Amino acid sequence: MTSIGVLAIQGDFLEHRRMLGDIGVDSPEIRLPWQLNSIDGLIIPGGESTTIVQLIDIYDFRTPLAEKAKDGLPMWGTCAGMIVLAKSLSDHRPEPLQLMDIDVSRNAFGRQVDSFEAGLDIEGIKGDDPYVAVFIRAPVVDRVGSGVEILAELDDGRPVAVRQNALLATSFHPELTQDTRIHEFFLKMVENTSYR
Repeated sequence: MTSIGVLAIQGDFLEHRRMLGDIGVDSPEIRLPWQLNSIDGLIIPGGESTTIVQLIDIYDFRTPLAEKAKDGLPMWGTCAGMIVLAKSLSDHRPEPLQLMDIDVSRNAFGRQVDSFEAGLDIEGIKGDDPYVAVFIRAPVVDRVGSGVEILAELDDGRPVAVRQNALLATSFHPELTQDTRIHEFFLKMVENTSYR
């Protein structure tokens, strides 16, 4: 059975586990680096990016995550998770993992009171209806590298969903909706990878 771990050191990990359960996927909570050895994919959830990165370093996740990404472990970062995966940040803090060739601005849309929803057409997501994405203190992609595919943009052209090989990042919070389509998309990424 495919196992998609959820980094469970801070943030919306329980909501991701609920979504994965809804599509019949085992989703262990990943709290220590050695647990990365028993999963087929990893979600880095939304939350507080500075705190997540501090805890990644406190629990010595930085090197194991880089090694797993290099080996092809599929990873998906949502909101703060996108910040964690980025190559660089506009405000130079926290220190991201630099796994994905994207530059990201944190809190690009303002404070929590400026949260919003937007209907998106997402490459690879099936269905007649647009995906209604929830943006809460969301980041946005300022630059994509040559190997990065833009899956979705806002009306103003700013990328909010990107993929680079086995890495996926979304500015928004799919775990805060009832729509499982992006979780199903990531599951297919995991199932189609040569990892393991």
